Amino acid sequence: MAGESTPNQPTSKEPEPRTVDVLVVGSGIAGCAAALAAAREGEEILLVTKASEPEDASSDWAQGGIATTRGDPESLKTDIIEASADTADPAAVDVLVDNAAPAIRDVLLDTLGIDFDTLGQEAEYDFAREAAHSEDRILHVDASTGQHILRPFLSYLSEVDNVTILEDTTALELIRHEGRVHGALLDTEPDGEPVFAGATILATGGIGDCFEQSTNPPGSTGDGIGMAFLAGADVEDMEYVQFHPTAAAVDDPFLLSEAVRGEGGVLRNAEGERFMPDYHEDAELAPRDVVARAVLDEIDATGSVHLDVSPLAEPFDEAFPNLAATCQEHGIDWRAGIPIAPCEHFLCGGIDVDGHGRASLDRLYAVGECAHTGVHGANRLASTSLLEGLVWGLRAGEDATGYDPESIEVQRLQNSDPALPERFAGEKFHRLTTIMSGELGLRRTTDGIASARGVLRRLKGEVDAYTRTRTSRGLYELRNATVVAILIATAAAENDESVGCHYLEPPQEEATSPPAEAGPE
Repeated sequence: MAGESTPNQPTSKEPEPRTVDVLVVGSGIAGCAAALAAAREGEEILLVTKASEPEDASSDWAQGGIATTRGDPESLKTDIIEASADTADPAAVDVLVDNAAPAIRDVLLDTLGIDFDTLGQEAEYDFAREAAHSEDRILHVDASTGQHILRPFLSYLSEVDNVTILEDTTALELIRHEGRVHGALLDTEPDGEPVFAGATILATGGIGDCFEQSTNPPGSTGDGIGMAFLAGADVEDMEYVQFHPTAAAVDDPFLLSEAVRGEGGVLRNAEGERFMPDYHEDAELAPRDVVARAVLDEIDATGSVHLDVSPLAEPFDEAFPNLAATCQEHGIDWRAGIPIAPCEHFLCGGIDVDGHGRASLDRLYAVGECAHTGVHGANRLASTSLLEGLVWGLRAGEDATGYDPESIEVQRLQNSDPALPERFAGEKFHRLTTIMSGELGLRRTTDGIASARGVLRRLKGEVDAYTRTRTSRGLYELRNATVVAILIATAAAENDESVGCHYLEPPQEEATSPPAEAGPE
């Protein structure tokens, strides 16, 4: 009878689910470090990334460099805490500075052999100075350090036998049961392919797509934070969104490394006046939040601000050849000054983790920009992001080993309705970025924050209605970005203290009319 099987006929059955010891989601420096550390313990690692090229990861875009202690961890600790407006967690900063030198030596120098800039023919490194640092301590390669670290790192991992890299792949949901994360559903199947893991490490980067302009690469939609929060993980300090003060003021902004100001570049307004000494005693090397707001004030007052590179000790195109070439590509004559404006850059908050990257859900870890370690507090010190990703990535990767993956029953995602028009996600993102840039940018007001929360909640309701029956990557990225935006707005509403990146405009006092003159009776 048709459809019946006989002993000689194979019967169809569900394929065995994919299982790995450690699942890493994200391929920046934090994800790579986590994969490396776990692989060294003999674990089978699956590194999943929606990137298809290294430049799709935020780490590849990092310019300035990586902060070091230069034998004085207390000095770096002091600078980190002062830059954070005294809000950084001292215990977390201790983890960072105590592990900085060993991590840099082990991974960047001994394992990857990164050729950091040196002083001419001498063996001594050419340590740079950046904003809010009290001394020259930044290891760098020109002004494109990120790509000189990340690309060799990915190449190295691709040759490690127990590491599998799955590119152009997105995690849609975490698999959670009774407070434990068992892996994730990937978009390699229409209704989500389950990958079960002994431990899951999120290293998904930033949130730049939540704003109209950002220094992050496209696709920075806060996926890890969105998935973790929806699974029940704790998040912290989401209101602290850092804007970099010197992004090129062009349609497609690019970062002008803080190292340019560290080498003597100065900021001038449209009238040619150098203004930063009027705002802070450290002038151009003040903390980022201070410089960014000052730049915005001067743009509002005079019309524009430019970075004057003429005071540099050596010509700009010799000191920063990559940046000079990028300026030329964008039609900018750097000799006349580089037009700049603040641009969204880094989220200081994220998934709350401890000193080993452990989140509040069992066997879930988070590292890099999607994680809240407590190091940055209300404002991040320049060139600490690569260092934090490296240190916490190594610690999380080592800690996440030794767990056996467990396959559990998983409810697949619904993917029953026709695909949405391509413009759908774009239109919703436009609403999202407009409200975020307008009300949750460098300057905020209590009324603006409240208004933004209302708009974002309505937007999330609309997006949720579509994600119930569709699993497209763009739709899930939109969902994650909307969740992140609401978390930022909610945290901002709950924090009435203006500090660091969370700057509240003083309330406007109602104008009082002078008393009317008494008329004749």
